[in-house]
Amino acid sequence: MRVVDMHCDTIYEIYKGRKKGEDMCLRRSSLHLDLEKMKRGDYGLQNFAIYVHLKRTQDPFRQAGEMIDTFYQEMEANQDLISPVTSYKEIEANWNQNRMSAMLTMEEGGVCLGDVRLLRNFYRLGVRMMTLTWNFPNELGYPNRTVLEGPEKGCYPDTEHGLTETGLEFLDEMERLGMIIDISHLNDAGIRDVFRHTARPLVASHSNARALASHPRNLTDEMIRCLGERGGVAGINYYADFLHDWKPGESKSSRLSHMVSHMKHMKQTGGIGCVGLGSDFDGFGGAVELRDASCLPLLEEEMKRQGFLPSEIEAVFHGNVLRVYKEILS
Repeated sequence: MRVVDMHCDTIYEIYKGRKKGEDMCLRRSSLHLDLEKMKRGDYGLQNFAIYVHLKRTQDPFRQAGEMIDTFYQEMEANQDLISPVTSYKEIEANWNQNRMSAMLTMEEGGVCLGDVRLLRNFYRLGVRMMTLTWNFPNELGYPNRTVLEGPEKGCYPDTEHGLTETGLEFLDEMERLGMIIDISHLNDAGIRDVFRHTARPLVASHSNARALASHPRNLTDEMIRCLGERGGVAGINYYADFLHDWKPGESKSSRLSHMVSHMKHMKQTGGIGCVGLGSDFDGFGGAVELRDASCLPLLEEEMKRQGFLPSEIEAVFHGNVLRVYKEILS
């Protein structure tokens, strides 16, 4: 079954490794995801996120540009297997030739420094999806409150702080450009603002159901219903902490059964049309039953075992996301 995955952090890992002098590439590596694993897993399209940690760089715009250069270096070095895409027509052409596609995305709206001109330049460089925040407040809005140190370390829902005026301006410009709005990492109040101030389908590229795993990075049932009504899609995240509420002392492990349970809940809440894949490969650690990109057939088998119809599996693996891309990526 052909795979469309809305989120991975592989380019960041390659970029970071090269900064340390390591010989890393996209074709073959020890990471969750590389081109050879993708071929074995029957990938059709992978979104490659440009991730920038705002607290660890003095020049986020420059770092984002360097990572985009890493992405295109890898595309040029592997033209026999994969091509970058910026439109649905390009995705369709590669799909029909059984050729893999790579779409460039941004995981941190703060790299635009609150300037829509920089947003437009990232679009010109090929970025076709962006989260408004990562784990820190920026010029656009707020994440669900994150405390990285001390006894309160953790992540908490923020239902008070909506998008800034600049954030609302960015929503308008992203819809005008045809850049997909990604609500993963955004706080609850900000997500409500996104639904209130936009009209087109949007995505939560790598978020699960909060009803099954209470981490506030996940979506409430209300959000899932709104996403389904809007024609949007949430990508199932494979990270153990977003799949299950683990008790103290339990051995955390990302399990196929938990992933499919989230799919079932999203289907019941927002309809099968709002469910997709957003692995977050190379963005997390720990034990993973679906150990890398070559293992996606195992997920298909688990979905069959838990009663999903072939048409529903096809929708989750690629159909729903491609529908959104066809509508937005002109």
